[in-house]
Amino acid sequence: MSKFMDWVDARFPATKMWEDHLSKYYAPKNFNFFYFFGSLALLVLVNQIVTGVWLTMSYTPSAEEAFASVEYIMRDVEYGSILRLLHSTGASAFFIVVYLHMFRGLLYGSYQKPRELVWVFGMLIYLALMAEAFMGYLLPWGQMSYWGAQVIISLFGAIPLIGDDLTQWIRGDYLISGITLNRFFALHVVALPIVILGLVVLHVLALHEVGSNNPDGVDIKKHKDENGVPLDGIAFHPYYTVKDIVGVVVFLFIFCSIVFFFPEMGGYFLEKPNFEQANPFKTPEHIAPVWYFTPFYAILRAVPDKLLGVIAMGAAIAVLFVLPWLDRSPVKSMRYKGWLSKIWLFVFCISFVILGVLGVLAPTPGRTLLSQVCTFLYFAYFILMPFYTRLEKTKPVPERVTG
Repeated sequence: MSKFMDWVDARFPATKMWEDHLSKYYAPKNFNFFYFFGSLALLVLVNQIVTGVWLTMSYTPSAEEAFASVEYIMRDVEYGSILRLLHSTGASAFFIVVYLHMFRGLLYGSYQKPRELVWVFGMLIYLALMAEAFMGYLLPWGQMSYWGAQVIISLFGAIPLIGDDLTQWIRGDYLISGITLNRFFALHVVALPIVILGLVVLHVLALHEVGSNNPDGVDIKKHKDENGVPLDGIAFHPYYTVKDIVGVVVFLFIFCSIVFFFPEMGGYFLEKPNFEQANPFKTPEHIAPVWYFTPFYAILRAVPDKLLGVIAMGAAIAVLFVLPWLDRSPVKSMRYKGWLSKIWLFVFCISFVILGVLGVLAPTPGRTLLSQVCTFLYFAYFILMPFYTRLEKTKPVPERVTG
């Protein structure tokens, strides 16, 4: 075996990669609960790819047969219903895990110097993931899939001069049709997964180049022993690989419980109108995107003007990319930031959750007003960040991790 590995290493850096990214990659020893979600995101990504490949073997990407092929998968394909529910539940699980992963970044300042590029790659993954989820949402060819895609694609029509042509180019037709379904299928199963996998590799490489952050925001590379090993670090393998297995087991228990007993989750994971075949002549009573898009959909509806609403929705995502340059605090972790940062992070999270709930519900004057207030608070968190992070009084950061 040793001779075989020597032969491989002479031609491919297998051992070097193992050491650089696992056995000799030293991570802070004070990781807590929130650090499970990075590895869980990778687990769900693998689930989506594997189940997606199997589903494509029985799926027919045409307007005439798409809905029937999904029914065929659910009813006649051996283990087809489990594979389909693993995939549909996995989509929601992916966003839950990613949102918690992003929250951890906000909580402990994982976007600050020198991890700006790690954050930017992470946000590009999030953007690609949203596109991947949107493309996949049309594929069941149900009522909500069809009309949800119709509404979202029509938003591009608000862009001056090129809006109508751009909308028609995305659809490939004057209305959503089999052409749209085919191109969304191609993007969903080929193009976007390749982009996501590439970005994940870049995200991990950038992270391992600068080192992982920790709840204290302390750089563990400052204090090393005579062998150059960080005093506050431990090898990722076997210590964190074993620890992550515990998180994986707990996650799979919850995940499988939902898959086998509550796959629809009250209509939030699988909407009731999507059990009806798409009908261009019958509009659902209330059109809303899947729950993980609803905060941005609520921001869109909060602005009366269509073009300004589209701009606001796009800006709500774009502003996340510049977050590393908005935070002027001398400390990273929320443990040592002032009370203003803590209050604003709390307000931001509450506003985001409220917007998500409002995006699911039918609009009323009261709900629209609340959406506008929450949209204002959402953007205020970022716009005011350079001021309150620079002016607030921070606590002294310890030299070593506190555990």
